[in-house]
Amino acid sequence: MAAHTQKNNKPVKPGGKEAQPLIIPKNPAEEQRLKLERLMRNPEKVAPIPDRPKEWTPRAPPEFVRDVMGSSAGAGSGEFHVYRHLRRREYQRQDFLDKLAEHHDKDVKYIDKVEQNKLAAEERTAKRRKKRDKLKKKKLLAKKAKLEAKSKKEDADKSSDSSSEEEEEEEEKEAEDDAEAPSFIMGRK
Repeated sequence: MAAHTQKNNKPVKPGGKEAQPLIIPKNPAEEQRLKLERLMRNPEKVAPIPDRPKEWTPRAPPEFVRDVMGSSAGAGSGEFHVYRHLRRREYQRQDFLDKLAEHHDKDVKYIDKVEQNKLAAEERTAKRRKKRDKLKKKKLLAKKAKLEAKSKKEDADKSSDSSSEEEEEEEEKEAEDDAEAPSFIMGRK
């Protein structure tokens, strides 16, 4: 046989779709897996993403009511059902408006709360920044005081030049001895 044939002896197109075995999913995970496999057979094809369903909005109340029901005694038996339907629709509209107002109030409260949280966070940050700046200034002043004390000490050492030459020679000898001595003897780590 030159061409492939199906069960009913019809020739199969060589480039056509292959018959997929029927797989019945046993659980939701398997169903999801099958859907993903079907989508991934042709990745170039756009996947259908449904739009969000629109929220229900009530029909606006009529601007002009043509058939006003009167309170006359001769109303027909069908008028009650018309009245009941109109009343139900009006109640639905009012409930919708109440829920809309409630959502709006919740949104406003949320925005206010976010603003309050931002202000509180900014206050805490400012307080901590002030504390950090204070510590920095304190360290800077201590450093300046240390430098000034060192410079005063050097000035005092320069005034006593006669004894300073001898002291310098002794310090140089000690520095040389320190460099030659092992660190564990000097108590260094």
